[in-house]
Amino acid sequence: MTLRLEMPPDDIEQIPLPAYTRQAYLNYSMYVINDRALPSLGDGLKPVQRRIVYAMSELGLKAAAKFKKSARTIGDVIGKFHPHGDSACYEAMVHMAQPFNYRYPLVDGQGNWGSQDDPKSFAAMRYTESRLHGYAELLLAELGQGTVDWKPNFDGALREPEILPARLPNVLLNGGSGIAVGMATDIPPHNLREVADACVHLLDHPEADERQLCEFIRGPDFPTGAELVNSREELLEIYRTGRGALKARACCRLESGEIVITALPYQVSGARVLEQIAAQMQKKKLPMVVDLRDESDHENPTRIAIVLKSNRVDKEAVLSHLFATTDLEKQYRVNFNVIGNNLRPQVKSLANLLREWLDFRVLAVRRRLKFRLEKILSRLHVLDGLLVAYLNIDEVIRIVREEDQPREALMERFGISEKQAEAILELRLKQLAKLEEIRIKAEQRELREERDQLGKLLESRAKLNDAIKEEIRQDRERYGDSRRTPIRQRQEARAFSESELLPTEPVTVVLSERGWVRAARGHDIDPASLQYKSGDAFKLAARGKSNQAAIFLDSTGRAYALPAHALPSARGQGEPLSGKLNPPSGAVFAGVVIGAPDQEVLLASDAGYGFVSRIDDLTSKNRNGKAVLRLPAGAEVLPPVSVEDGAEPLVVSVTNEGRMLAFALAQLPRLARGKGNRIIGIASARASQRLEYVVAITVLAPRDLLVIHAGARIRKMRRDDFAAYLGERGRRGAKLPRGFQKVDRLERIPQG
Repeated sequence: MTLRLEMPPDDIEQIPLPAYTRQAYLNYSMYVINDRALPSLGDGLKPVQRRIVYAMSELGLKAAAKFKKSARTIGDVIGKFHPHGDSACYEAMVHMAQPFNYRYPLVDGQGNWGSQDDPKSFAAMRYTESRLHGYAELLLAELGQGTVDWKPNFDGALREPEILPARLPNVLLNGGSGIAVGMATDIPPHNLREVADACVHLLDHPEADERQLCEFIRGPDFPTGAELVNSREELLEIYRTGRGALKARACCRLESGEIVITALPYQVSGARVLEQIAAQMQKKKLPMVVDLRDESDHENPTRIAIVLKSNRVDKEAVLSHLFATTDLEKQYRVNFNVIGNNLRPQVKSLANLLREWLDFRVLAVRRRLKFRLEKILSRLHVLDGLLVAYLNIDEVIRIVREEDQPREALMERFGISEKQAEAILELRLKQLAKLEEIRIKAEQRELREERDQLGKLLESRAKLNDAIKEEIRQDRERYGDSRRTPIRQRQEARAFSESELLPTEPVTVVLSERGWVRAARGHDIDPASLQYKSGDAFKLAARGKSNQAAIFLDSTGRAYALPAHALPSARGQGEPLSGKLNPPSGAVFAGVVIGAPDQEVLLASDAGYGFVSRIDDLTSKNRNGKAVLRLPAGAEVLPPVSVEDGAEPLVVSVTNEGRMLAFALAQLPRLARGKGNRIIGIASARASQRLEYVVAITVLAPRDLLVIHAGARIRKMRRDDFAAYLGERGRRGAKLPRGFQKVDRLERIPQG
């Protein structure tokens, strides 16, 4: 079998596949960018929105007209101008009618047009009725006055405007969002009065920058209210670059101890917020909230009541948590990407956007004035011909009665144009009265005055600007309203940490000789009386709260942290710390302390060195802990001591030789880690042989009682009894009385 290859005919164009696909995708991209996703700078509308508004105006559905079924409108839109899906077209129409989505709605709807809780819950178009909103007049009022260009519709049977002659920058007033190919737009809505004032200022001061314009435009103005929490500098940077992010928070107030939410951020559903808060309540992440009520009605579209556990709950902290974890605070992307007057997409700053819109507006007004001037000149031309006819009425009647071609005869006899002759021939008999001649002359005077006025406006840019400013001010008064979104700079929202959500119950952390740990409720237990495993016994205890971290210190000077609420209960014998932590081989646990992150702790070695640190500096997030106390050769770790709040605390240390020294805590350095400074003097020659070392150390507040335990003997000392032992840090101290020189431990007893 022979295979024959035939060459394609000469009239078939051959294109490489990569080149064809590249060009096809580029064409598709430009279509999506220009004809679907991005709004035009002039009228702020996408093609589908523009066609809906224009089709409704052609149906006579102005603000004063009767409502008409939405299906009738959508049928005209997709049948005449926008051959796409009816559901997508209707959804675009619904969006323009929802007052919680559009700051200034373009469509006035009757029926179910959705709600803020569920914007897509609107009824089908066969059930709803619609007409244009009064605000739409700003886009349509000058449409038939030669202000914009027209183009054929998709089948060439009709014509549609390429853009609507907006009298105000709708692109800023209603904003818009869309995703094209490789680019997107997100423009927030703004207040009409503020934008109008900025436009007037820019006409007077063409070189004004964003900082000057922001004296008028304070920031976006969302239709649902809420609060804008960005700073002035952040807003200025957004307007300067055309990009950034906004944060809006719900408006709240306190009523009878309850938190009441009265306004939600833009495009946030109240039902969704209720679900988010209820879910946290079920997961025990909001123990301070006991009830949640939706009290919204027709008079109060948004009213959500949050009932707190008691009046002692920090309401600001609860709100901060809700802002951080729910849609009560929402962030919005800003991207001023629009189709400019040059029909190209570009991200614009506020000043450039308004300048370019004013250029569009000036061009539209010029075209409107020229269009009107042409109408006036045409009418004056006709009136001049009519006046010739009235002055020669008998001759005109004769020509009309006797000539076979009266139009040409009139043109030849009186030297008038074809248009003037046609107007004379169309005169009715009743218009030949003397009174009509007077009316023509009066109309001529009025039209000539208007012609002169239009000529002056077109010749003078300053006068044209004044006319535009006056129109902007009139529209401002007619359609403007007060700002709905207050701008208040707030602190960053912060969610509750796990420890903050826990109940703050008093606990006692107990550590045994073999490194077993447990936590008992309350501070009134005797740790030594608890049961321990055979061969084990009580070693140390620390008192704190269940929402705090317990810090364990091992014999190498490493610190480890465990949340107190996660420790095993004291009802049993506890668990070994080695199962929860990874201390170095051979290390044993030598101390425990518990407290808030800013709680100060005295760390020391029995070589007589130490420093003051904080719980936060000792906290480690891994099982291996962190090195905090550097030990001299042969030294051992002393149990850490909590420093209680109070004026002029004293450090009291005792050596095995019975020497005691007391000095002000302020003499010790504040460090995160290290060896520290000398606390009490120990002879270096003897220290190397560990003949003398520190056996106990504590920190006393001014009114605390110190109890010295030496075997079976006990001695109590108050601050006044320390005169003989006071000295500078690092001194040798003074000998304790005979019988108390073999100290076992020091006990601090608070005295209020």
